Amino acid sequence: MKNKTIKALNLNSKVYPLYFVIGALLLYLLLYIVPSFMGLGYSFTDWNRYSSEINFIGFENFKTVFSPDENYIFCIYNTLKFTFFTTLFKTILGLGFALLLNEGIKLKNFHRAIIFLPAILSMVVTGLIFRSILNPATGLLNEFLRAISLDILAQKWLVDLKWVFKSIIVVDVWKGMGYIMTIFLAGLYSIPKVYYEAAEIDGCGFWAKLRYVTLPLLIPSIIVITVLNLMYGLKVFDIVYVLTDGGPGHASEVAYTMVFREFSLGRYAVGNTLATVMFIFMILVGYFVIRLFNKRGVEL
Repeated sequence: MKNKTIKALNLNSKVYPLYFVIGALLLYLLLYIVPSFMGLGYSFTDWNRYSSEINFIGFENFKTVFSPDENYIFCIYNTLKFTFFTTLFKTILGLGFALLLNEGIKLKNFHRAIIFLPAILSMVVTGLIFRSILNPATGLLNEFLRAISLDILAQKWLVDLKWVFKSIIVVDVWKGMGYIMTIFLAGLYSIPKVYYEAAEIDGCGFWAKLRYVTLPLLIPSIIVITVLNLMYGLKVFDIVYVLTDGGPGHASEVAYTMVFREFSLGRYAVGNTLATVMFIFMILVGYFVIRLFNKRGVEL
């Protein structure tokens, strides 16, 4: 009797995890796969708010999205520009702070916490704070510049076509570099000290150790950071929406603020098409980045 009970318990312990796996797969199917394919299907229709009929129109929506007469290509260009510069600056600054705060400086944990703190804030809160700080008339930044007699540096940060997109990039880098720093710190902790000791015996200085020891051993962390930054940048929405709502005009419009605008106007099929294009682009970019690193002999 006791043996049967033990066997039954062992059988149940094997079956219960299977239930969780099946449940998770069903949720993933219902909440992600099915809506994705439905969105792709609607991209080939004329679905909109003003008609109860949905008709198949082929690739007309894709032609509209890639038409030079529309703003969609410019929004995609803005998204790519945002992705490139935020990925570049967050990676460089995150690595710089990680290297600095990995050394034995005083209060390094305090400094780490200060730099990481913006990552805790929500994008909406961050956007509202900086929309106030960068206000051209009463913003803290311009008031400070005027107070120290640097009026010439005061700008219409979120209104001027020359500065608006740069301002958004700076705000996003400020918020995200602390999170990137923590990933690099984890990578630095995993590097055995013996490599640095051997490099010092060979007479290597800081830059030589960085080039021949640190960076090669941080490649797995760099891959993770690059993919995360690229995926985030290609689907950016909230920070742009809160700071400028895509303005002035369409100067800071990105792909997903345009998707939001299309849905608000009732052009559901075109909005779905633009979202589908960006989704496919994200998959391709992530795939080629990982494949590029794997060709160089890097294993994740």
